[in-house]
Amino acid sequence: MAGVEKHDLKNRALTIQGHMGAVVRMLDEDAYCVDIIKQTQAIQKALDKLNALLLERHLDGCVTTAIRGNRPKERERVIKELMDVFETTAKL
Repeated sequence: MAGVEKHDLKNRALTIQGHMGAVVRMLDEDAYCVDIIKQTQAIQKALDKLNALLLERHLDGCVTTAIRGNRPKERERVIKELMDVFETTAKL
């Protein structure tokens, strides 16, 4: 696949994990609340980017394969799966 590589996704996730560790330390150290909020907002943006890249990878791979395939049930399954993800996200 020419798109999003697994090691790139893993590196992003590890970076997010490191930033979460920083938030825990900030809480332990009673850091200024606004500074912690700024850090968690940056983490949220990083998570949003990770989710976008995961979605791109999924669309380029699994979904494209299912839609181009000759198994209607599989096409329906991947489309429903995507709809469920977006419905869950909209409820948050």
